[in-house]
Amino acid sequence: MDWDKFLNMTDEEIERTSPPELRNLPDDFWDDAVLVEPVVKTPISIRLDEDVLDWFRRSGPRYQSRINAVLRSYMTRVQKHTNVSRSGRRPRRTA
Repeated sequence: MDWDKFLNMTDEEIERTSPPELRNLPDDFWDDAVLVEPVVKTPISIRLDEDVLDWFRRSGPRYQSRINAVLRSYMTRVQKHTNVSRSGRRPRRTA
């Protein structure tokens, strides 16, 4: 990626060249965004409802990464509201 070119783009250029799914987002869309560092991916087999998979596939290339992002978002939200660690185990109570 040519970061110098990107950093010097006007808002109009960014909007004109953005993918359709990024247009017309609410102003607060990215307010809760969290940077996620890349991690090693593990290939698995998963069964999804056909309409769910079709919907993600229609969104274009890298649909599997988007599915992963949705699952990560859910996992993070659940972890915030429960005491479940990354290992899936609840911490032991101390007396």
